Amino acid sequence: MTYNPDFDIDLEFGMVYEDKLKNILQSEGGKIEVKTERDTWVDTGNIAIEVSYKGKPSGLARTKADWWFHILTIDKDIISMLSFPVPKLKHIIRELYKKDLVRSVMGGDNNDSEILLAPIDKLISKSFFK
Repeated sequence: MTYNPDFDIDLEFGMVYEDKLKNILQSEGGKIEVKTERDTWVDTGNIAIEVSYKGKPSGLARTKADWWFHILTIDKDIISMLSFPVPKLKHIIRELYKKDLVRSVMGGDNNDSEILLAPIDKLISKSFFK
């Protein structure tokens, strides 16, 4: 995209996406799933996405949400948020898993949850947005 010095055209373009976000947040555009990542992501570069609990699908594998929001915090302060349409996030995770870029670990209470550790930089890589 090239720079457009015409403020009115850029404003119109921006307002389209402001409205889209308003619709998502007001649940008019669909259901949302919100997960919060504590400080560990800063050191590991990963976010944790649950996919099963006690051997049954949960988290991303079971969500009925249209949008997935992952809040990144440091010392309980929100630093940033990642958001994905759920079908797109599932596609990206599958592709990362095939390339051995996602690691599966057990965690949560009593290690009953299967969690995929996904590198943030790979989640937002242009190569997966198709």
